[in-house]
Amino acid sequence: MPTARPTRADARRNREALLAAARQAFLDGDTGTHVEDIARKAGVAVGTLYRHFETREALIEEVWRSEVDDLCKSAEGLLDQYAPDEALRRFLLLLVDHAAVGKGMSVALESIMATDSPVFDDARTRMADALALLLDAGYAQGTLRGDVAGPTLLRALGGVCTLRAKEGWIDEARQITSLIFDGLRQNDPGSR
Repeated sequence: MPTARPTRADARRNREALLAAARQAFLDGDTGTHVEDIARKAGVAVGTLYRHFETREALIEEVWRSEVDDLCKSAEGLLDQYAPDEALRRFLLLLVDHAAVGKGMSVALESIMATDSPVFDDARTRMADALALLLDAGYAQGTLRGDVAGPTLLRALGGVCTLRAKEGWIDEARQITSLIFDGLRQNDPGSR
């Protein structure tokens, strides 16, 4: 069986430029942007866009997947830099910021919600796993409760992030996230 050839440097650059241009268009609220506009902003021909992404929906999926990748990878990095409870606190705030990205992309994401795409289930699983990693580390250290699972915490934050429909939501979401974090802290580290 032949092995796949490595992607050429210029093809990688084109792909990254397309993802960056699409992400920015969606974050700017330009959800109706055409692939031709995205290609132009990326500095490539529309044919190049279609060589990388068969459809506009495939491009949207990849932008979302990339956002989730960056978010979930940050959990380990935070654990490398901070104590587990502080790493969790920072990750929870990153989840709120991620919801802000999702708000900007919400109309674009609606186009793939009706498909059989596993992108959302995969994202939820990966975010819950990242939360579980942080919760487990904090429990092992004695600073976080051990009776809350990653998926449960993700559902709680999902409720917080539904606030994004109202103006000025992010400040309130961060405040509620802080309350949730306080509830996760182990009051007596010796009583595990």
